[in-house]
Amino acid sequence: MLRPVFCAALLFVAAASPAAEISAEDASAIRKVISDQIDAFAHDDGPRAFSLATAGIRAQFGTPEVFMDMVRSQYAVVYRPKAVQFQAPEIVDGQVVQPVRMVDAAGGAWLAIYPMQREGGNWRTNGCLLHKLPGVQT
Repeated sequence: MLRPVFCAALLFVAAASPAAEISAEDASAIRKVISDQIDAFAHDDGPRAFSLATAGIRAQFGTPEVFMDMVRSQYAVVYRPKAVQFQAPEIVDGQVVQPVRMVDAAGGAWLAIYPMQREGGNWRTNGCLLHKLPGVQT
């Protein structure tokens, strides 16, 4: 998982193609994978959260424990979001991404952009790019 600078996140979203290229079935499956991963974080279920990431992410972190430690320390809003709102998935430079608006425990607004990959017929998260949005949500 990477935390990009503000400009990189904006360029990533700005290069998006319309969501019409992503089927409703794929969009639903993508939302389910991310929702399941957020639920696994909420229950401190490292093995389940880890299993929903791509093989590349799993290789990068090696174990569910290392993965969970990284999420807890660097992605608090993803680990324990107060609110989650899915936007339409998009295609950016040929890659499917799922933007998700999140609110952290303090009411801070975030945009989480999940690059997605299909592995063995199943969608998997391939990281998460975070961008802090202006303002506070209640």
